[in-house]
Amino acid sequence: MALHVLEREQLLSTTLPEAWAFFSTPRNLARITPPELGFRIEEPFDDAPAHTGQLISYTVRPLLGIPMRWVTRIDDVSPPHRFIDSQLKGPYAVWRHAHTFLAVADGVLMKDRVEYRLPFGPLGEALHAPLIKPRLERIFAYRTEVLSKLFPAAIRTEQETQTL
Repeated sequence: MALHVLEREQLLSTTLPEAWAFFSTPRNLARITPPELGFRIEEPFDDAPAHTGQLISYTVRPLLGIPMRWVTRIDDVSPPHRFIDSQLKGPYAVWRHAHTFLAVADGVLMKDRVEYRLPFGPLGEALHAPLIKPRLERIFAYRTEVLSKLFPAAIRTEQETQTL
């Protein structure tokens, strides 16, 4: 089945240490996730900043309000520039999310690259364009909006690429 790629960039008016502190704190994920997804980290939880091997279990309601357990593992951490998380259990056949932070003249350029593969073979692929892709776009648009408020002087740029 197809490997899909979603990429986003956002310029944040902050410093690299401040951006790293925010994004490497797993509990902040709830702040940038749309409320309708019902995101909730399961306890007990390793509340340390993102580190290689860290497991994060949470409940999310991705479709029709049905709760689903999602478990991710932090696979690679290079403070304060990058970390990658992968889904171990959840709604996707594959989910790998790279978070990259680069100090630039106007602040920090944050980049997200999500590689994902849908479950259910051809049925999953048939649902991609009408349902899954627009849902992911809304989630990342919400995130952009919230981050522009949390880092008020942010100048935003976005781009998306889908690779089949």
